[in-house]
Amino acid sequence: MMATPAVPPPPPQPPQQSPQPPRAGDPGDGDGDPRPGAGGFRTALGGLTTRGRSFVAAGVAAAICAYVLGQPDLLRVGLLLAILPLVCVAVLYRTRYRVAGSRRLSPSRVPAMSEARVHLRVDNVSRIPTGLLMLQDRVPYVLGPRPRFVLDRVEPGGHREVSYRVRSDLRGRYPLGPLQLRLTDPFGMCELTRSFSTFDTLTVVPRVEPLPPVRLAGEANGYGESRTRALAFAGEDDVIPRGYRHGDDLRRVHWRSTAKYGELMVRREEQPHRARCTVLLDTRAWAYFGSGPDSAFEWAVSGAASVSTHMLERGYAVRLLTDTGSSVPGPEGSGGFGGDSSDMAGVLLDTLAVVAHSDGESLAPAYEALRSATEGLIVAFFGDLDEEQAASVARIRQRAGGAVAFVLDSDDWVAKDASGRLVPAGDADAVPSDEDGDGTRRAVRMLREAGWTVVEVAAGDTLPELWQQADRYRTREESQDSSQGRHGAGATT
Repeated sequence: MMATPAVPPPPPQPPQQSPQPPRAGDPGDGDGDPRPGAGGFRTALGGLTTRGRSFVAAGVAAAICAYVLGQPDLLRVGLLLAILPLVCVAVLYRTRYRVAGSRRLSPSRVPAMSEARVHLRVDNVSRIPTGLLMLQDRVPYVLGPRPRFVLDRVEPGGHREVSYRVRSDLRGRYPLGPLQLRLTDPFGMCELTRSFSTFDTLTVVPRVEPLPPVRLAGEANGYGESRTRALAFAGEDDVIPRGYRHGDDLRRVHWRSTAKYGELMVRREEQPHRARCTVLLDTRAWAYFGSGPDSAFEWAVSGAASVSTHMLERGYAVRLLTDTGSSVPGPEGSGGFGGDSSDMAGVLLDTLAVVAHSDGESLAPAYEALRSATEGLIVAFFGDLDEEQAASVARIRQRAGGAVAFVLDSDDWVAKDASGRLVPAGDADAVPSDEDGDGTRRAVRMLREAGWTVVEVAAGDTLPELWQQADRYRTREESQDSSQGRHGAGATT
């Protein structure tokens, strides 16, 4: 199909080319930046099409027959057939096409299983029209087939615009490009491919599901309603001063600290503590079985993205923590927690887009990262747990005001058939592994005894339903605790 210019055209993007536009006929190096070389014409000869090679072969055969048979007219025909493709190669090689290419992604960050549109634009910045051009963009195979477009003659100063769609079921960062142009002569004797040197990146983030607003244990309603304060003063000795800044009220000068430090110090004003939420993601490779968009690990990653986005929308300071102890944002922030919600949402989604399995077998690094954490809410996504790892997770509960765990038991996601192979859960011939299942169930009991609100996740469960289920579990646990407290108080009196 022929591509026609769009109306009205969008603002031009930075051209994907070096300062010197490519010349049609110059050989390109590995990165697609056209550069002339000594073997350029020999490389151009390699661009002869099947038609061009056939003409050359027919011309040589006719010349040989003319020499053997002594027919000068046949020799002239043979020379014409052999020289025509070579002339086309020389003309195409020497023709200078000053072409600028650009690419625009809409959007540049897209959830998994959703489509993004890629807009391509080719501008002819030379004073001569181009011939027939084939436009091709390199894309990874997971995004779909490689798009190709045939562009009609582009007038001097004109442009052509085309677009195509990409879609990926798997999260990640995928390079798009470089953009390639295939030049051809009017007779179809020769085709030369030229590439631009730049590319763009499409980020496929995990799917984010909207969660219903619930009241989980350990939550503090955003700004100003937490039970703790960033700075709480119980008396004159508890004052934490800071250096004087231009514009500070002189009535807040703390003279005792001024005399101690030798510079003017003022009392800090009490600041409300921003509610915090830590999303803990278990990425241990041995804790999950299976792969693909419907695997347990991908469900956990999508759940971490959904909870992080949900808590940011409610005004929480959110950080993402993995079993390796690494957190996003890093510890250089306020206790490792981010600031602006919109920016943090993008940072967390970009991080989860490329998160992969870790080689570790222990959750101890995550516990060490939380040892200095203040009270707040912890939402964790775990794979298979044994009693040793459950003990580490139980200690994490002591560092938080509330803790919710989503446990993805492999026996609920995959099972083993009679030969011992892993098969999807629900297979009629599958044989459940009681030993692994009992270990995970014992770990779940340990977490509940330590104060965790535990929700077991099976294949096919949706996070919004489990999110409400966690709230029901929390309400039931609180009512049981209050009932036990009343019985205990009655027995004492």
